Amino acid sequence: MLAFECVEEIEVSLGRKVTSAEAFWLNYSANKSDYFLYCHNLIFLIIFYSLLPLPYVILQLIIRSSKNTHKFKIQPNITYSFTHMFDCYTKVVKLFLLTVGPLQLISFPIIQFVEIRTSLPLPSKREMFLQIVVYFIVEDYANYWLHRLLHTTWAYEKIHRVHHEYSAPMSFAASYAHWAEVIILGFASFLGPLLVPCHMITMWLWMIVRHAEAIETHSGYDLPWSPTRLIPFYGGAEYHDYHHYVGEKAQSNFASVFTYCDYIYGTDKGYRYAKKHRKGVRTKTVE
Repeated sequence: MLAFECVEEIEVSLGRKVTSAEAFWLNYSANKSDYFLYCHNLIFLIIFYSLLPLPYVILQLIIRSSKNTHKFKIQPNITYSFTHMFDCYTKVVKLFLLTVGPLQLISFPIIQFVEIRTSLPLPSKREMFLQIVVYFIVEDYANYWLHRLLHTTWAYEKIHRVHHEYSAPMSFAASYAHWAEVIILGFASFLGPLLVPCHMITMWLWMIVRHAEAIETHSGYDLPWSPTRLIPFYGGAEYHDYHHYVGEKAQSNFASVFTYCDYIYGTDKGYRYAKKHRKGVRTKTVE
């Protein structure tokens, strides 16, 4: 437990009593280095990457076992076995450990420089919400152009082709990519907190929410009850699924979250035409 004198000093500096959330944070973080707290990003990344795709995995397995299509699956006749999905999962976790892990060490001085703080007071819910909205907008715009760059001939063949091995996306394939792509597109996610510094908790939440969005976008399911449908200009799974469906020659739907960049720069024309003149899906199962 915190020493009474320590809490008292903090309350004097804040000019108010410490909230229960702040007391919990202080108890947890007081004896931990800022670097260790920053490395929680990798821990949370692996935990949520392991858990969030599971509902979609179950749906995939139900479809395969019943031999029936699912009306919410975007490419219903393309399914993956448990073995294939688990293989993808293990490759991505290995990628996290060998790529994101070292990046934590390299990027920490930048985190210190821009003053991502771990001190009290904790950010308000409103502050966290507004900062994460800004991060989504910044990330989406930067990701759009970096993604377009990855579709140039050299970058696609050497780097981005790996991610497009899944012509029908699935949840575990959200982070399946070449290590260089993880670094390139990871910069887009990192850019928001660099421009608008926040509390470490906000950064944790941002990375979790952004990864959850990527998992949904790559899920292969267009679920009508998803709350993301309420977000203006949100692309979603169907929007990104088309990008994977076209594959190597895709010059459409580059944006990671929203649709406005593709609309403004004219890179959603193929998608809009295909949606208007929808064709049948391919039939395929993957072992």
